[in-house]
Amino acid sequence: MKKSLIALAVLAASGAAMAQSSVTLYGVADAGVVKLNGQSTQMGSSSTLNNGGSRLGVRGVEDLGGGLKAGFNFETGLSLEDGSTATAGAGFWGRAANMWVGGNWGTFKMGRTLTPSFYGAAAWELTGTANYSVVGNTFGYGGAGARNSSQFSYATPAGLGGFSAELGYIAKADNGGNAKWDGNLVYKNGPIAAGLSANQVRGDKANWALGGKYNFGTFAVAASYTARRAGVNREGFTIGGTANFGAFTVTADIARDRKNDAGKKYTNFLLEGKYALSKRTFVYVAGLRLDGGNNYGLGVRHNF
Repeated sequence: MKKSLIALAVLAASGAAMAQSSVTLYGVADAGVVKLNGQSTQMGSSSTLNNGGSRLGVRGVEDLGGGLKAGFNFETGLSLEDGSTATAGAGFWGRAANMWVGGNWGTFKMGRTLTPSFYGAAAWELTGTANYSVVGNTFGYGGAGARNSSQFSYATPAGLGGFSAELGYIAKADNGGNAKWDGNLVYKNGPIAAGLSANQVRGDKANWALGGKYNFGTFAVAASYTARRAGVNREGFTIGGTANFGAFTVTADIARDRKNDAGKKYTNFLLEGKYALSKRTFVYVAGLRLDGGNNYGLGVRHNF
């Protein structure tokens, strides 16, 4: 009897420990027919005219007690055309490879991850940062790419009167001899969302973006201004709106250059339509006018 009670106690303790940690497999399957400027019509699964890149990821979290948690995230891109990897970086886990520790005081993260500038822009961008986003394709997110490698970052906890912030840093040895900082300040409260993004590599000028969105319920409008100063100077504004008709959503977004050192100033335009088949699956059609070229896509996306 005594041995049975001990065994039950060990089993209960083991179950409690297992309940405190979890690992989740997730991903996106996105496939369609795309017509990119200057190319023949083809299948796409991670192209500019797909809603998102197809991917497979794994993430986990462990409750360490006392409000402290630790976790990780690995994510790889893949092609639905032939099953090959379609990474956004140098390695297999090119989309994400990081770990974090967090609590009521915020979250500290290390590794390859989406940038603070990206999250600052995602607060107000109308398409959910789709591959064909006119914001991302014209100016980048905060005037830069969407991911940083070898980043140390701290993010404040949510719920500070609607405000949150994140600051990332990359040491010079991890960034070609020039350190980089990347940060955001985000406000989300009720129908209002706004985000300020900024980043700079030592020796270059700082990039920044400021945008906001107001949600009326059935309709939402957004506007932004981005200054991409590193490399080729390009800056300008975007303005657009989204209308929701039940399962169907239509979005129109315009980007206009005020400065473009590469030459001609462009007016770029996106028109997107989405129809939800379920909570996790939707079909979409998109047309993107980008720097004088026309691009079209028709596809279906499933999140799992």
